[in-house]
Amino acid sequence: MIFKGPGGHSFQEFGLPSAIHAMGRAIAKISELQPPSEPKTTFTVGTVKGGTSVNAIAGEARMAVDMRSNSTEELLKLEEKLLDLVKQAVADENRRWNSDKISVEIKLIGDRPAGIVSMDSPIVQATQRTVATISRGPKVTFAGSSTDSNIAMSLGIPAVTIGGGGEGGNWHSRNEWYKPTNAWMGPQNALLTVLMLSGLDGVTKPALAVRQAGK
Repeated sequence: MIFKGPGGHSFQEFGLPSAIHAMGRAIAKISELQPPSEPKTTFTVGTVKGGTSVNAIAGEARMAVDMRSNSTEELLKLEEKLLDLVKQAVADENRRWNSDKISVEIKLIGDRPAGIVSMDSPIVQATQRTVATISRGPKVTFAGSSTDSNIAMSLGIPAVTIGGGGEGGNWHSRNEWYKPTNAWMGPQNALLTVLMLSGLDGVTKPALAVRQAGK
C-alpha cells in the first residue's frame, strides 16, 4: 500500500494530512482483525517506510502486508476486510484535517494459492511411511505452509514438501537457528519417498499409477 499526500513543513504547514499518519491509522485497524484459527488464516504488516525528515509532514509512506490461509475462501474474505480498513484509514486522516489530499495505491506483489492433498493420496501415504521408517517415530504430523507445493496443489496435482533434515527454529527472525542433528535423515527420506512412488525395477512396484505413453 502506497499512501500519498501533499507533504509540507511540520510547523509552517501544520494542518495538512500526513501519509504516515494515514498508514498508522491503517495499521491500527488491521491489528484488530480476528481471522479464524481454523482454517488457519494469518496476516502481518511486514515492512513500513516513508517520510523525508523529522520536521516534515510525510508526503509518502509505504507498507507491505502478508496474508495467508489454508483456505482460499477465507483468504479472500480477509483480503476484502483488510483493504476496506485501509481505505477507511485514508478517509479518517482526510476527515481529521478537513482534506481530500491523502490517497492510497494498492498493488498485489504476490499470490500464493491455497491447496490441500487428500490424506489417502499415494504421495501422502508414501511420505508417512518413509518418515516413520527412517525416524522410527510413531506418526507423521502434516501442517499447512507456504512452500513449492502450493502451485502444484492449486492445479490439482498431488504434492508434499518434506524437511531437509536437522533441527531449526525462530524462523524469519534475527534469532533463526539451525542444527544439523540427524540431518542425514533428510536426504534418505527424500530418496526413499521417490523410490516408493516410482518403484524400483525388479524390487518394488510403483505406488503411483503408471500412465500410458502419450497420456
